[in-house]
Amino acid sequence: MSAYDTLSGAIRDLQQRGFDQDFNIASTHLHCPGLELELHPEHFQVREFYRFEGNTDPGDESVLYAIESDQGVKGLLVSAYGAYSEPVNDELMQKLNMPSA
Repeated sequence: MSAYDTLSGAIRDLQQRGFDQDFNIASTHLHCPGLELELHPEHFQVREFYRFEGNTDPGDESVLYAIESDQGVKGLLVSAYGAYSEPVNDELMQKLNMPSA
């Protein structure tokens, strides 16, 4: 895994490495609106993840996940953590917190 100084720099590099789809969190799965694809925890792997903290506000925190589906679709998920995190079910949260190599 690389070290990145900024979220935008990490996104740019990962996109150049083929993680070109955008994923959103739904309560039980990830949704890829560009492909109308739903990925449940058993159908994707977290290949890399990076945590970023805001320069002026420690509460402005986010996590960038580089995700690959079992069909080879690669994309990114940007998610807040802490007080601003989105509610998800336990299985999805466990999968996001246990990246695979």
